[in-house]
Amino acid sequence: MTTMYKYLQEFTLCLQEERFYDAHEALEAVWFPLRFEKGKEVKLLKGFINAAVSFELLKRGRAKQSKKVWANYLKYRPLLFEIHSQYQNDYYQLSRFIETLKTHSRH
Repeated sequence: MTTMYKYLQEFTLCLQEERFYDAHEALEAVWFPLRFEKGKEVKLLKGFINAAVSFELLKRGRAKQSKKVWANYLKYRPLLFEIHSQYQNDYYQLSRFIETLKTHSRH
């Protein structure tokens, strides 16, 4: 199992368990060393992290801040259709899951 796949699995599990802060931390472990790279895949990972942060803020009753951070996720989401990655399918599934969580959230 590759390191990236492991972190994507951990991120997804944390989201499923509504441990949004932990989800953020899991994916940030991969994103942080790459954060200065200009690649679209790095930005997409940042978007997924923003989604987790948005859910955590909502969980803490900070709906206004959650909405702002969610906008960052939406900004990076289209990159899903512009990248070519061995994790493409995983990213699609993750995006669909995040969208499902959003529809079932309070805001």
